[in-house]
Amino acid sequence: QVQLVESGGGLVQAGGSLRLSCAASGTIISIPAMGWYRQAPGKQRELVATGTSHGITNYADSVRGRFTISRDHTKNTVYLQMNNLKPEDTAVYYCTAEILREGIISVNTYWGQGTQVTVSS
Repeated sequence: QVQLVESGGGLVQAGGSLRLSCAASGTIISIPAMGWYRQAPGKQRELVATGTSHGITNYADSVRGRFTISRDHTKNTVYLQMNNLKPEDTAVYYCTAEILREGIISVNTYWGQGTQVTVSS
């Protein structure tokens, strides 16, 4: 089995910063990509940022320049540094990873349980 465990969410004032972490565990061979999505109340889940094992990153226009995704490959962990937070960043943030597991021939997508980020004005 594979688990993605997120941490680092919370309540912050507008203009503040938070750092989210997500650690993958289990019978993992490789993780070609990890990333973050978010879902605000009444809205669809949307991409925030992704990062590949080759260092290619992608950001939503709404967060580019404020958020930074990074990975620690030795710990199977992805981070999301969020600066200059705005009330519209309030959402549940979900970690996702494309993982190749031992005994499984294909890469599958896994999701974390989500962590709440609330930005007050």
